[in-house]
Amino acid sequence: MNECIVIVESKADARTATKLGDRLLLEKVDWLEEEQLQDFFQWSGLEENIEYSCWKDIKRIIENSGVKIPKTRGAKGADGAAAKKILKFVSCLQKTRQRQIKAVVFIRDLDDQPERKESIEKVRSEYSDRQFKIVMGMANRNREAWVLNGFIPLDKSEAKILEEIKSELKFDPCEESHRLCSNSKEETKRMRNPKIVLEKLTRGEFERERKCWEETSLETLQKRGVSTGLTDYMNEVENQLTSIIFHC
Repeated sequence: MNECIVIVESKADARTATKLGDRLLLEKVDWLEEEQLQDFFQWSGLEENIEYSCWKDIKRIIENSGVKIPKTRGAKGADGAAAKKILKFVSCLQKTRQRQIKAVVFIRDLDDQPERKESIEKVRSEYSDRQFKIVMGMANRNREAWVLNGFIPLDKSEAKILEEIKSELKFDPCEESHRLCSNSKEETKRMRNPKIVLEKLTRGEFERERKCWEETSLETLQKRGVSTGLTDYMNEVENQLTSIIFHC
């Protein structure tokens, strides 16, 4: 089975990134049906039989695997060092465990730290000769900004809440969610926190949040996600992961 390793910060990140990935693959490979996806492609973690791995667990996973990897040198920043270690580990898994890993997807919140993206991009360029694709999904500022890109009111009540937020912010938090630049929950700043805005719009209900990335049109997500990194991620999935399906 062809595997795509997913590295994320949380389960919520994995849900968002992989479902969007599925939708894009189904959209771009015209002969592919949803029930066929699992025959060609599987989202995986570094450990076998799991769906994703978290950045915070990388050291433990590698130490517990029994796989020896070369020491990591030269990577700038914590994210770059972690990314390099992951890519070396994946290469070892291909050789020693015969796992059919065809891609690695890095999903990361930037959280006002552009150096995260820069350091991972640098590592990717160094490992461009590997036998797997490397995909980046860098959320500006965080995953919630991506979800807000997909929020479209379903009824008058939701439309009213959105209008109230727009009036307070002086801009549309769904079309310009990158402008929600605060992580504070203090009263004076909380409405510029994407987590707070999303919670208010969805009433904290996961099923309502899920509709934002599962039901909103891909065209809308791409249009709104230019400044949040969502469009870049969608383009990377289309340009790199679809080739895995075509070469099965």
